[in-house]
Formats: sequence, C-alpha cells, structure tokens
Amino acid sequence: MSGNLPDDLFRSVLFTDLYELAMGQAYLAEQMDQQAVFELSFRRMPAGRNYLVAAGLDDVLDYLEHLRVTENDLAYLREKLHFTDSFLERLRHFRFTGDVLAIPEGTPVFPGEPLVQVVAPIFEAQLLETFVLNQVHLQTLAASKAARVITAAAGRQVIEFGARRAHGTDAALKVARCSYLVGAAGTSLVLAGKIYGIPLFGTMAHSYIQAHKDEAGAFAEFARMYPQTTLLVDTYDTLQGVQKVIDLGRTLGNAFRVHAVRLDSGDIGALAKQTRAMLDRAGLQHVQIFASSELDEYEIARLIQSAAPIDAFGVGTRLAVIQDAPHIDMAYKLVEYAGEPRMKLSADKIVYPGRKQVFRKSENGRIVGDTVGRYEEKLEGELLLQVVMRAGKRLPAGNVSLEDARRYAIDQNKRLPEWLLSLDQSETPYPVAISEGLSLELDSVRQLLRPG
Repeated sequence: MSGNLPDDLFRSVLFTDLYELAMGQAYLAEQMDQQAVFELSFRRMPAGRNYLVAAGLDDVLDYLEHLRVTENDLAYLREKLHFTDSFLERLRHFRFTGDVLAIPEGTPVFPGEPLVQVVAPIFEAQLLETFVLNQVHLQTLAASKAARVITAAAGRQVIEFGARRAHGTDAALKVARCSYLVGAAGTSLVLAGKIYGIPLFGTMAHSYIQAHKDEAGAFAEFARMYPQTTLLVDTYDTLQGVQKVIDLGRTLGNAFRVHAVRLDSGDIGALAKQTRAMLDRAGLQHVQIFASSELDEYEIARLIQSAAPIDAFGVGTRLAVIQDAPHIDMAYKLVEYAGEPRMKLSADKIVYPGRKQVFRKSENGRIVGDTVGRYEEKLEGELLLQVVMRAGKRLPAGNVSLEDARRYAIDQNKRLPEWLLSLDQSETPYPVAISEGLSLELDSVRQLLRPG
C-alpha cells in the first residue's frame, strides 16, 4: 500500500478514532439510530486566559457537506479491521443528514458553553467526534492566541509567519487563517494566501545576504528587484546594516523606496530606538521598523511599554505552536438521545443534560455575562447558538466569508470589557450562569440515574 496521503484526507470517514466506528457498528446492530444531540464545549479556561475565541466552524461544515467513504476505505476496514459486510454497506452510502448549530467564528467564548451542537441520527453524529474536536480545538487555540498578540500590539501591524515551526502543514494553514480572522494583517505562507485570500507579506532571509559578497551589494540588488521591500539588517552587525541602508538611500536619492528595515536579533527595543534615530537623522522618516525574533503577546507588550518605535511585528513560533497554552479541556458529549436528556456524572466532568442555548447580556456595548439554559427556554440576552446547517446543507449563517468573519471577530473583540483583555489572568472570571431550568433538568436526570 502506498504511504502517500490521499487527496481527500480531510473528507474521509477514516479521520476518526477506531472506537467511533466500533460504536457505529454496535448502534446499527442494536437498531439504535434515533436522533442524538452532541455538544462540543470546554470545561475550564487555560492558564493565563480570560476568554477564548471560537474558530474552526468553516472546516467542520465543509467536512460534513463533503464527507464520503471510498471503496479503498471500505476495503481497508474489511481486510484489516474485520468490520461486517452489513456495516460496511451502510457506511458505503454514508452522508451527513443532520443539523448543526454553532457559535459564530470570532465570538468570545467561555467554559461550559456549547460551541457546536450536532443534531443527527446517533450513527452519523458519533462518527464526527474526532474531526470536529480536531478542527475546533486547534483553531480556537490559534485564534485566541492571535487575538492576544493583536491586542498587545495596540494598533500596530501583526504578520503571522510561523509555518516552518507549526505542528504540520494543516496546522500551519489553520494558524494563518485564524490569525487573519482575529485581525492580523496577513501571513508569509503562500498557500494560505492562495486558499484563503489572505494578504501575503515577505522580507528576506539571512541566507540571501550571506550568499552575496557583501551586505551592501545584497541590499542594492534586492531593492533594485523589489523597490518597496523590507531589508533584513542584522546578519552581521545590526547598526552597521542600518547604516548601509542609509547609504543606499543616499545613492539612490528619489529612487529609494525601501519600505522598512527588519530587526531579528539582539535587544530589539534598544536597537529599534537606535535605528529610528539613525533613519530620522538621515531624513528617512518614512522607513518603518519591523521586528521579529521569538515574539509573543508578552514580549510585544514589553516592547510597547518601553516606547520602542516599532511599526509592525512578525510573530512566528510562539503563535504557531500556541506555546503557553497548547491545549484546552474540550469534549464532544452526548446530551440527548431519542428525545430524552442524557448526562455524564463522572467526578469533575459533569455534563448538563439536554440541548442548550447560550444567552449573552450586554451593557453599553460591552458584554457583561452569559447564561447557559435549556434550548427551549426564553431568557434575556442575545442567542449565541445559530442554526448553520440543516439536513446536511449549509444555511446562510454557516456560509460566511473569511472577510465577513474577520470584521465580525474584530467587532466582537471591541465588546470585551477591558479587564478581560488583560494579559494577566483575572481573579474574577467572566460570569457564566446556569439557568434555573437547566439546573432542574440536571436534578431530575440525576435522580433517574441514582442506583436503586
């Protein structure tokens, strides 16, 4: 068998854990295929976070619309895993026929709130768990980290360029997308630009400078080919590199159109101040300073607090791998089957029973508190869960362009109270209440599940 990845890797039913298929076969053997409701949520906030940003829905809906089972898939399941012919025949015709409700991408979310709700025959809904978790988990982490970086940058441009350190090609693409979703200016990853229409940015690598006989010659050649480029000045000595850019400006005169210089090592804050002074004295006030080198929201905030004259930041590794909070306690759990509420009572992992809705209150344009209630309850506040797919087909609410989602995400960020935007974890978490109706439902189902 070829080791090459299939072209439809992320549309294959095999992107699932083995036990999902095993349970699917058992459900069908027991003639259990009534409507189920699964909800995806996270139990607690990662350390250092005051909010997360929902993301990943677009990929989930694309998967559900196009999910198929190939003959090659069926042959593998038959020969290697020994699934029955009757189960494989049912799988052969698999299509997602259910409904999906979700909190829109770009919305701030909090523990205990369903981000995605899948309503479908249990055989269908069960098989989706792995993919839904995979995409929403990663992209929510990435969007949340990027949102903090952008807040720390305080209006200065942020460019994502962490692909080379991301945990795989899919992760690199999704980090680029989610960074742009929450307000980054663009990415260095060309494929992300092609797929998502994200603006592309690029400077140069140290290798280009090293390949030339001297730094000044390298600058001159690159600026000749790309007049409005950004020149990397720290290959040998940063301030000498800046001086060579100034010399190039004098040589070219009015033809000099270099946009920026890039600082990528050393004491970035101190070097930025020295660089700005040198450029200004030379009459090159229009040349901006672009900073990179192991940046994250904390380092960017420190640089800005020190009044470093930096115009834009390139953020790579620490964003791409979500270094300080690489996972969320996220789960996809059954809450209703055949019209009856279901729950989990494991210690510290209680799942409230039944379909839910999230009601969000606002005051003076800022959000002030959420309530998680039963789906049919009528409570005060904006309804966060929206119907995005009906009978396996996207609805307008689930067919939002990245540009529209970006505008929405930026607007949602403005609705956060200042204390939530702090890079320090608040002693008082954002209030998420459980409605009286949902509490009564929990007590009722708990009584039914008690032994004896």
